[in-house]
Amino acid sequence: MRGTAEFMIVGRIGKITKLGATLKLNIASDYPYKDENGDWIDNTHWNTVTVFNAPTVTWATKNLTAGDLVQTRGRLKNGSYEKDGRTIYTTDLIATELTKLASAPAKKRADDEKIAA
Repeated sequence: MRGTAEFMIVGRIGKITKLGATLKLNIASDYPYKDENGDWIDNTHWNTVTVFNAPTVTWATKNLTAGDLVQTRGRLKNGSYEKDGRTIYTTDLIATELTKLASAPAKKRADDEKIAA
């Protein structure tokens, strides 16, 4: 039997950082819940996803901006490194698929204002 460790995130991009040949996307996803009064509360989680695939990095650099709604899937990779004499453990989210679902709301509003003028 073959095992896998995968993730899927749907959320809005907060920040895009190019690091050499790779790209880091900070993606916000909401996990709403009801509080004791029955009101819905958004519990936002920020996830940093790394893109290594060169064609995907090129596409994302040209087509994605902060605020865009994206869906990404990929694999989990555990790692560790030493810092100040301590071992730091990490879980990296490595993107294997990246899809733009919608443009940033602010961009849409700006486009609507241009059409109305």
